[in-house]
Amino acid sequence: MAVTTPKRPVPAAEQQRRMYELMTLMKLTDDRLARGIGSGEFLSVYWPHRGQEAVAAALGVVLRSDDRLVTTYRGLHDHIGKGVPVEAIIGELLGKETAPGQGKGGTSHLAYPEAGAMLSTGIVGAGLPIAVGLGLAVRQQGLDRVVAVSFGDGATNTGSFHEAMNMAAVLDVPVVFVCQNNLYGEKTPVERTMKVATVAERAAAYGMPGLRVDGNDPDQVFGALAEAVDRSRSGGGPMLVECVTFRFRGHSYGDSQSYMPKERLAAAQERDPVPAYRQRLLDRGVCAESDLATLEAAAAAVVDQAVKKCTAAPEPSPQRLRDHRYADDHNMPV
Repeated sequence: MAVTTPKRPVPAAEQQRRMYELMTLMKLTDDRLARGIGSGEFLSVYWPHRGQEAVAAALGVVLRSDDRLVTTYRGLHDHIGKGVPVEAIIGELLGKETAPGQGKGGTSHLAYPEAGAMLSTGIVGAGLPIAVGLGLAVRQQGLDRVVAVSFGDGATNTGSFHEAMNMAAVLDVPVVFVCQNNLYGEKTPVERTMKVATVAERAAAYGMPGLRVDGNDPDQVFGALAEAVDRSRSGGGPMLVECVTFRFRGHSYGDSQSYMPKERLAAAQERDPVPAYRQRLLDRGVCAESDLATLEAAAAAVVDQAVKKCTAAPEPSPQRLRDHRYADDHNMPV
């Protein structure tokens, strides 16, 4: 008897348009930060996401507004996808009083619970056990939320990854593990850090499904994440989705990328997911050229306005150092 693989969800036209809108906003924000830091206009430490927009855009479309997200220091695009305002993100990176953490979070510790973006972590792999805790809270509260945790390939070689995967499976919590495999753990290629061929196959050790998709194809990522989220939301437990993508800029801004073969980087840039998806929407007739031009102009205006507001915002006063050392509110969202 033949075994058939269930057909994965396909994004509707409006979802395709929304993914491109998010990808554009992510790209323009990353480009503007890189330009500002490179010219000396901004003073900030930044871990670029350029090239990985398709994963975060699809995740942002699949998740509900009340679902939870945990991401990493390379998670600016994840935050944008989840609905965190660009102004809040840039303000935090620039250390401004008006930022969500009043400038004390920076890239590594950005949080915006109002949008379900619960936290970022500055330690590789540290967010996974926290996501399992959030998933357990969801189950104990009897909610139908899903918790997504985003991380890189390097995190899959940490103890916290394996402990979190095992605990998520044992507790049967609604957590979707999203590996943005950009093929480099800081400066080391993934083929030198693990013996198995894929990250996705590691899921089998914990009794959960694992999927591997082209992380530069928003439609493929959407289908895999929609399957995983729907499964977790309906009580099916955790799932691992590996999205294979590429990081166009260095580990952090200013990294020379000398460890990365130039031809490999050039080949990846030829497959840039943002212009590729733009052309796909045109070819499918989902959007007209004028529609996309309007969308892109609007995204550019959002980034420009955010930069203007953040650069004009006040610096935190020295008294802010005393704030938030202890929790002031025991009713914080979980």
